[in-house]
Amino acid sequence: MSIEIRNIKKEFGNFTALDNVNLDVPNGELVALLGPSGCGKTTLLRIIAGLESPDHGSIHFHGEEATDRDVRERQVGFVFQHYALFRHMTVFENVAFGLRVRPKKTRPTEAEIHRRVHQLLELVQLDWLADRYPPQLSGGQRQRIALARALAVEPKVLLLDEPFGALDAKVRKDLRRWLRRLHDELHITSVFVTHDQEEALEVADRIVVMNHGRIEQIGSPQEVYDNPASPFVYKFLGNVNQFNSRVNEGQAHIGDISLSLNQHHSIQNSNALAYVRPHDIEVFTEPNGEQTLQAIVSYIHAAGPSVRLELQPVNESDTIEAEISRERFRELALNQGAHVYLKPRRVQVFLETGTTTPS
Repeated sequence: MSIEIRNIKKEFGNFTALDNVNLDVPNGELVALLGPSGCGKTTLLRIIAGLESPDHGSIHFHGEEATDRDVRERQVGFVFQHYALFRHMTVFENVAFGLRVRPKKTRPTEAEIHRRVHQLLELVQLDWLADRYPPQLSGGQRQRIALARALAVEPKVLLLDEPFGALDAKVRKDLRRWLRRLHDELHITSVFVTHDQEEALEVADRIVVMNHGRIEQIGSPQEVYDNPASPFVYKFLGNVNQFNSRVNEGQAHIGDISLSLNQHHSIQNSNALAYVRPHDIEVFTEPNGEQTLQAIVSYIHAAGPSVRLELQPVNESDTIEAEISRERFRELALNQGAHVYLKPRRVQVFLETGTTTPS
């Protein structure tokens, strides 16, 4: 079922949680609402679910107005961050709960309830825990049971509010991969809230980046990571180096480096900000006749598959971070205090007006 969100506004006192939000979620898509705390993503999810009412705007499910529809009539499954399982009920009874409380005329038979619950427990790979109670389960197991309970009522839309936020890093990583595989199998229209950039990039079909109650950018994980629409998106999605720059007649100037831009050939001496990912900075021990930034290695972090370098530019106060392969690190034979030369490979420049200029 598709979701259409139109001109949604929501205020809590003097605080604007959502400011004229518009969004379309096609049928069967898995969408991540990504942003910092207080950006409005959970409020938007709750409005879709019917747990909050907008001050202005409308929600449509598959083209039908649903703004004033009761939460029980929306055919929505909701998974909370802290599971919300009934501690006094077994795993089986937790999953069966939504089916047992249906009106008598739509309630399945007891045999059908047993069949459906065991089918869902097999789907989440926890059928062997049917007789246990929530306190006897791990955090990851409880979250999978919460998801099975949401799926038991056969929702048309699945909503997840930071579903892995209470779990440790290793369990989070395993569960988000499992969720992606589960979605590929079920194809339920799904919207999940997260402030974890890596989680959104790995799981979602599309990412909606939010900030201060507004949508900053919508796109596939690759689109929003490779081509951020604003400085906020660039800084929020992964590590990034920021440089003060000037744009003049199609050239961006960063220190002693000049970069050709694909546009803005008529712009003269405009202040700008340039952004470069750490893995897009080349490191040399000699300038090799190229335009480079001179720096001194101030810190080396060599754990993991790549090596992270903190570099202090000559005559500059801001630290630059570079990420290179272990093979390249061994080839350069770097140590703390070494003098190096840096060349940005891929730079994105934003004029003071907010216009993007890729180099």
